[in-house]
Amino acid sequence: MSHASSVAPNATRTAPAIEPPRQYPDKPADVFLFGTCVLDLFFPDAGMDAIRLLEREGIRVHFPQAQSCCGQPAYTSGYTDEARVVARAQLALFAGDWPVVVPSGSCAGMFRHHYFELFKDEPQTLKQVESLAARTFELAEFLLNVCRVQLHDSGAPVKVALHTSCSARREMNTHVHGRALLGQLAAVERVDHDHESECCGFGGAFSVRMPDISGAMVKDKTAALKGSGAAEVVSADCGCLLNINGCFEKQGERLRGEHLASFLLRRTGGHKGD
Repeated sequence: MSHASSVAPNATRTAPAIEPPRQYPDKPADVFLFGTCVLDLFFPDAGMDAIRLLEREGIRVHFPQAQSCCGQPAYTSGYTDEARVVARAQLALFAGDWPVVVPSGSCAGMFRHHYFELFKDEPQTLKQVESLAARTFELAEFLLNVCRVQLHDSGAPVKVALHTSCSARREMNTHVHGRALLGQLAAVERVDHDHESECCGFGGAFSVRMPDISGAMVKDKTAALKGSGAAEVVSADCGCLLNINGCFEKQGERLRGEHLASFLLRRTGGHKGD
């Protein structure tokens, strides 16, 4: 792969303004699910749990089998041309008018914000980008603001720490939506932790290019999570979970992070009628 762009990695870019997505006065009957490559490979159960949460709301979930990566790893590494090829394929798959629900704030942010940069010189493609951006929702955001869920907790009392991907926090306000959903669970106490707004060190290709720095960052993150007194860790981003859980395992800790979709489904009794 040749370096096709002089654009610096995403860490040096100014964070985009958070634009509101399309408003849906009524719950849509159909949605697309964009599963993300990390979820598909490492957390498939979380993807199924996201589908179950949506189906429980009476929504038909469509999963285009040809979907792949959102293009973020190539884009944040400066391989703009390669990222554009990947992004173009996703634009074709998720055409139409259905909302696109993404169980990852960072990938949702790629759709909603960074595709505009990728296709800024292609006016015709920008029309597709605008449509996709307006219809893209991170899972917690969709459950909260479109489905308007009212969750009923059926679990035992527990203290939980919420970790939010730093890019999802900046670009999608995912921490706000996650906190709101956890706040609906009567027996769940969300505890704050040091370094809450800081990166866990994953950063996609960053953790490969800068393993020592990444390792130091995730050690700080796991120390803060352990020190919070939380019995469980929840996150809506699988990349972060992969990094944090790997560090916990290396340290011999029993504490593990769980995707928000799986946690919500487990706490609220699964399907209706279960």
